[in-house]
Amino acid sequence: MGGGGAFKPALWVSGDWNAFFGFGTNILVNLLVLTGLLKFVLGMPDAITFGRILPAIGLMLFLSTAYYGWLAYKLAKETGRDDVCALPSGISVPHMFIVVFVIMLPIKLTTGDPIKGWEAGLTWVFIQSFILMIGGFIAPFIRRITPRAALLGTLAGVSVTFIAMRPALELITTPIIGVVAFAIILLSWFGGLRYPGRLPAGLVAILFGMVVAWGAKLVGFDIGGVSGPGFLAAISGIGFSVPLPAVDHVFGGFAFLGIILVTAIPFGIYDLVEAMDNVESAEVAGDAYPTTRVLTADGVVSLIGCLMGNPFINAVYIGHPGWKAMGGRIGYSLATGVVVLLLAWLNLISLMSSLVPIVAIAPILLYIGMLIGAQAFQETPHSHAPAIVLAFAPHLAAWAKTLIDGALGAAGTNAATVGFDKLGQVGVLYHGLEVLGEGAILGGLILGAIAVFIIERQFAKAAAFAAAGGVMTFFGFMHGPAVGFAVSPSLAVAYLMVSGLLYAASRSGEVAPSLPHAATVPAE
Repeated sequence: MGGGGAFKPALWVSGDWNAFFGFGTNILVNLLVLTGLLKFVLGMPDAITFGRILPAIGLMLFLSTAYYGWLAYKLAKETGRDDVCALPSGISVPHMFIVVFVIMLPIKLTTGDPIKGWEAGLTWVFIQSFILMIGGFIAPFIRRITPRAALLGTLAGVSVTFIAMRPALELITTPIIGVVAFAIILLSWFGGLRYPGRLPAGLVAILFGMVVAWGAKLVGFDIGGVSGPGFLAAISGIGFSVPLPAVDHVFGGFAFLGIILVTAIPFGIYDLVEAMDNVESAEVAGDAYPTTRVLTADGVVSLIGCLMGNPFINAVYIGHPGWKAMGGRIGYSLATGVVVLLLAWLNLISLMSSLVPIVAIAPILLYIGMLIGAQAFQETPHSHAPAIVLAFAPHLAAWAKTLIDGALGAAGTNAATVGFDKLGQVGVLYHGLEVLGEGAILGGLILGAIAVFIIERQFAKAAAFAAAGGVMTFFGFMHGPAVGFAVSPSLAVAYLMVSGLLYAASRSGEVAPSLPHAATVPAE
């Protein structure tokens, strides 16, 4: 279509139903997991969980989805296009676990008071909000100098490991619902099949899962994790709560500032890089959004959320190309925000969790993981494929370490108690996973960028990224558990030595011609 002018974009199209049910169920799953963490890990009182935190989350998500819907409308009007898709956004899932297990839980255990843990979480988000707002002004520069393969490669690493793998395992272990629901989704979103009444594939998959799970329950089998007593209890818990200012609790958490800063600063940088990756992913899919506005918006809505009692930060989500591919445009974003607001304020989230088997939702997340992982290879030069694989490596390490830690924790032990040598004897190089996986999104970006510039014979640029990797490693922003001084000194020195080698190579004339369209394999 032509230029902006008098063009008025449609606020809702038929494809928005697909994106609405897909994105909405994604958000719902995260809210259900979050509620479980608050209730069963932190022992947070229901008055705080359902009366303060969830209403504040509902407000934050409504503001976020409304803003990104407006930004999409503005882009569509300016460009005269009717295929613009709003950026998806919601609670940052990695941060959800970090703030619970690294900030809120230790403080709750130390003080014996989950309210103190809540206050520390609020302060953590307060600090990160300002990091996002300030960082939004330098992020465009970082995007300009970083190769697309590095940005999309590290994003794909997150997507394949932490987004796609758990749903894949869930659906394969409950195959009657999960595998069939996955086929229902693939037939529509990849195969173009239309279901009767033009019902969205995501809704068809969920309805199928509900029918099978509840049908099996009626005849005495449990194959979907649904519960009659849980459903009745959820109905009795329906109420109405609106968010209330929590400024006093935000500043109450400053008593734990030393603990908070250890993770707030590196994760603030993580947010910057992740948001840049996701904006890059959207631009590759055809929708160019301003990075500064995106990061500033995330910071502002996160700040509003924490001042109203929400200890979880907002983020632009992975998945824009997926929602766009299934027909999502502008309306799905705001519609999701409105529904989440109602669910949170009316305390309907526990009711939803008792009705819908989680395994019926898992295939939607697996689909998104597939799409984002594929995009890194599809939208970059073929010769950069090795760099994308290298950018995956830190995320694979982080994912493996998470599984090992969880398994050992369930057995009442940990890697240090078992012994690194014993783990090494069975092929588990735990310390290697630990170092490679810490700060994975930055590590993947740096390694991917170095590889791209070496492939392109731009050795001076590769040297600059290697030097940056050395500095960030020295201070613990990558390859380290926390920010500090000389966190991983030997690895930092190795990065700097590589930087020197690359710079020396850039000054040498002894370089073979670049082959931009195919990766080369050295002859024997």
